[in-house]
Amino acid sequence: MKLVSWNVNGLRACAVKGFLDSVRALDPDVICLQETKMSVPIDELVPPGYSASWNFAEKKGYSGTAVFSRVPIQSIQNDMGIPEHDREGRVIRAEFDDFYLIDCYTPNSQDGLKRLPYRMRWEDDFRAWLVALDQAKPVVLCGDLNVAHTPIDIKNAAANRKNAGFTDEERGKFTELLAAGFVDSFRHLYPDARHAYTWWSYFGNARANNSGWRIDYFCVSRRAADRIEEAAIHADIFGSDHCPVSLILR
Repeated sequence: MKLVSWNVNGLRACAVKGFLDSVRALDPDVICLQETKMSVPIDELVPPGYSASWNFAEKKGYSGTAVFSRVPIQSIQNDMGIPEHDREGRVIRAEFDDFYLIDCYTPNSQDGLKRLPYRMRWEDDFRAWLVALDQAKPVVLCGDLNVAHTPIDIKNAAANRKNAGFTDEERGKFTELLAAGFVDSFRHLYPDARHAYTWWSYFGNARANNSGWRIDYFCVSRRAADRIEEAAIHADIFGSDHCPVSLILR
């Protein structure tokens, strides 16, 4: 099964830049989107042959996730069932025969780290929710997790250490997630790969210079890690400030 995750930074805007052609080229069985920035479903934005599940934020034009699948899904759940976290359309759980697929858009700690305390609560609650799901079936977590885990996951590590997405606190929570029974699929296959980024600022010609961050992931329950056949970063696909990432499961 081929899974794709992509922060589209506004699905309508990405559609104008060739979203449907990109999906056709990637040819996924399931594609998970983050930051759709939509409030209502639009059928024309769903690739032909795929069913669509949406989770919208209460605030218009903000956040939002979607799962498009051309294979049967047993059940869909939006959010975690925690009121503090369930207003921004950040999580979709899609249940398949032998695993749960979680589409996640992790909250950004924002400039000045003003949302870092909330982010820490989110991380603890989200990890506990994933661990509970993992007791029933293996979990595949994907999405924009808004953290570059290690110095090789970011172009300028020293300069960004206290910035949102590369604080010690955020990186520590990702370490806790892995310790709770998950593997970073890309690093599982390519532990030493450098200059492998998934997000680039729109400023300073960052993408052309490959001055980026790896903040988009597929994480898999450790007990199912032997199913990881390939994990890829599709930096040649444009349409957003993020590129798609993919996972092929045996």
